Amino acid sequence: MAAIKAVNAKAEVARAQAALAVNVCAARGLQDVLRTNLGPKGSIKMLVSGAGDIKLTKDGNVLLHEMQIQHPTASLIAKAATAQDDVTGDGTTSNVLIIAELLKQADLYISEGLHPRIIAEGFEAAKKKALEVLEEIKMKKEMKRDFLLDVARTSLQTKVHAKLAEVLTEAVVDSVLAVRRPGHPIDLFMVEIMEMKHKSETDTKLIRGLVLDHGARHPEMKKRVEDAFILTCNVSLEYEKTEVSSGFFYKTAEEKETLVRAERKFIDDKVQKIIDLKDKVCTQSNRGFVVVNQKGIDPFSLDMLAQHGIVALRRAKRRNMERLSLACGGIAVNSLEDLSMDCLGHAGLVHEHVLGEEKFTFIEDCVNPRSVTLLVKGPNKHTLTQIKDAARDGLRAVKNAIEDGCVLPGAGAVEVAIAEALITYKHSVKGRARLGVQAFADALLIIPKVLAQNSGYDLQETLVKIQSEHLESKQPIGINLNTGEPMVAADAGVWDNYCVKKQLLHSCTVIAANILLVDEIMRAGMSSLRG
Repeated sequence: MAAIKAVNAKAEVARAQAALAVNVCAARGLQDVLRTNLGPKGSIKMLVSGAGDIKLTKDGNVLLHEMQIQHPTASLIAKAATAQDDVTGDGTTSNVLIIAELLKQADLYISEGLHPRIIAEGFEAAKKKALEVLEEIKMKKEMKRDFLLDVARTSLQTKVHAKLAEVLTEAVVDSVLAVRRPGHPIDLFMVEIMEMKHKSETDTKLIRGLVLDHGARHPEMKKRVEDAFILTCNVSLEYEKTEVSSGFFYKTAEEKETLVRAERKFIDDKVQKIIDLKDKVCTQSNRGFVVVNQKGIDPFSLDMLAQHGIVALRRAKRRNMERLSLACGGIAVNSLEDLSMDCLGHAGLVHEHVLGEEKFTFIEDCVNPRSVTLLVKGPNKHTLTQIKDAARDGLRAVKNAIEDGCVLPGAGAVEVAIAEALITYKHSVKGRARLGVQAFADALLIIPKVLAQNSGYDLQETLVKIQSEHLESKQPIGINLNTGEPMVAADAGVWDNYCVKKQLLHSCTVIAANILLVDEIMRAGMSSLRG
């Protein structure tokens, strides 16, 4: 009888073989859900929420976030896989597949009487060797646009269909190159992802500027301004209530009128400063003038600005204020006291686009913008969500490649190369730990196997072809998913991120070893003691 039963008669316990069986079963269940998603030829899952909302996706991270996972071990693996996505932006599906396969391979040896601790030691030794092999096969490349297009294409084709991936690839690479500044980390928050339920998904494009999801609030303001100065400010141009509880007392109606006029004059003076600056900079030329304000602008102020040909947008989002000054130049001002030419940015075109009830303001043709907008278009909500998730992953893939300064050949080439190296290495490992190394090598081959299976080829035949080709050529060989034949992944332009594979090896080994070493599962929490 389990010792916990003496303390708590109502405890539920699974011991030794039963505990391992429960854990392996959970891991394989999760693997079966995600395995058909892997790679460009993977299938798509449809998730339906309680409210009936539909989500179409093949992104492992989205699936694991949206699915309700009740089994504690499956939940642990899902959290480890989504943490992989948080750190590197990719590799979620691979993570789940490899963890489950490590447990499955270990289970074969444990059922023959091998202790889990020895397998775990073998895994650790195999991981160290795998990381060494990773260092050997990584390729240092100059991160030019053409090369980054290949990196982004490899990532995006595993998330969306090929035609859309081609459109997104250029947009994603150009947006990262636009916000990249030498000597600074790449800040992907400077790439705004704006969605419009409009036209088809292949109309998604990069705007070299900013798209705001609101328009001007005065009917007489221009809908299109070319060659415009942009003033970005955070100044209240409307009546403000006092911050402390206070009141004004007056004896006569004249005093009340004087007070109202004084309040109005205070705001009018602020507006006049903007008008004076516009007159000063636009007198010689026929250039436009646009004000984007973070706080409110009241109708009287809007009317004054409209009479002087100024386009004014109020209540812009705070995050867009920083992006605006990076996209158009100029300085975001918090006071109108020292307005000068230096405060102004510039945009080649500012125009408004009305879509049903919604208005969008495009600020385009900026010179050398350091903040850009990825305008995602699609006919319905779930298409927009799918493209947004894919675009985020594509941006991360390009950023990782630039920051790593190196890449790895894709299409299963890395896994085949590591497995081959581990089989040679296991002969130098003393004792039974070499069985753990063998299990690790076999488990990694799940990636090329599933890639072949999802493309409709015989997995054993494809794997044997690749392994024999790898042995002969001594260079990383992947699977050509269009023909099922071996190919040199580097020549085909199929690249994986170095940091993704490195993180994958670390996290899979740790989680799989931890789950293997569980020899008792107890449900004996406080809730089961009640009653």
